[in-house]
Amino acid sequence: MQLSPNQLTAHLGKGLKSLYTLHGDEPLLIQEALDAIRTTARTQGFTERTSHTVSGANFDWSEVLAACGSLSLFADKQIVELRVPSGKPGKDGSVALQQLVEQSRGNDSTLTLVILPRLDKMTKSAAWFTALESGITLEVSPVERAALPQWIAQRLAAQGQRVAAGEEGQRTLQFFADRVEGNLLAAHQEIQKLALLHPAGELSFEQIENAVLNVARYDVFKLSEAVLAGQAPRVQRMLDGLQAEGEAEVLVHYTLAEDIRALKRVKDAMGQGKPLPMALREQRVWGNKERLFERVLPRLSDAALAQLLQSAHQVDGIVKGLKVPEWPTDGWQALGRLAMQLCSLCVAVPHKPLAGAKSK
Repeated sequence: MQLSPNQLTAHLGKGLKSLYTLHGDEPLLIQEALDAIRTTARTQGFTERTSHTVSGANFDWSEVLAACGSLSLFADKQIVELRVPSGKPGKDGSVALQQLVEQSRGNDSTLTLVILPRLDKMTKSAAWFTALESGITLEVSPVERAALPQWIAQRLAAQGQRVAAGEEGQRTLQFFADRVEGNLLAAHQEIQKLALLHPAGELSFEQIENAVLNVARYDVFKLSEAVLAGQAPRVQRMLDGLQAEGEAEVLVHYTLAEDIRALKRVKDAMGQGKPLPMALREQRVWGNKERLFERVLPRLSDAALAQLLQSAHQVDGIVKGLKVPEWPTDGWQALGRLAMQLCSLCVAVPHKPLAGAKSK
């Protein structure tokens, strides 16, 4: 049975199951889900807890199986936690996990928690993970930038605080989100800090501006999505943040250039008569990027893509130390210009009615 994080509280209120698998790459939300399960377990007599971490190919799986299959020496009920940081248990681990699932069936004295990182589609179809899905599985996904203001508002409300209603409140939440994007644990800490600094009630923009540190963290993959979404101010913030964090210029360039090349390949395939969905699949464009490509491609001409490819080639030389006429000599400035060239072509253009059309 699969649950989302916001379903966990209601589920625990109906009683514990014997096996839970949590997987995802957001440490704060994983930890909060684990804490909720442990708290419920303690109220139901699970007073002992052991933890095992799969550290490599030589890990002794028999120790975990023995722990899950035996009664505690000091308590009637026990929690056994198993962490697989790599998400790849190996051949022996695959067999052991399937055996662990069998042992958990009808075992009311042992609560087994399996903690995994974010898993790809192929891993989720493996026999060992399919077996784990017979228990309760909880996939914990990162809070995307668009959902972050609402997430912050909900966390503030939980501690009795709120921002102003209307546009002013939205501006405050957007400011808050800009400062903590990509760093949910730090966002949580900043929200808790506001509870210490100010009483319950409404928080002003100035109070949040003065209290919340700039702890945002960015990665090149999110930069790619921001560029394709035409979010110029966010793109500039991300470039500044990546530079400050010491990200390699060549990696940022590769990400931007690969997007441009992929757009060109899909456009060429469409020109040869292939449907857009087929062209996207062939170029392995999935998820959020697939939706962005679908929106952007109709407005990109062959000439614009050719110019972008030329610009990407020129910036490739700049980040490797070459000088290119009419381009900045600084690699980050050149990357900024390239990003903005693509970003400006991806900005959503409001639909204009055809001339002579009557508005309804």
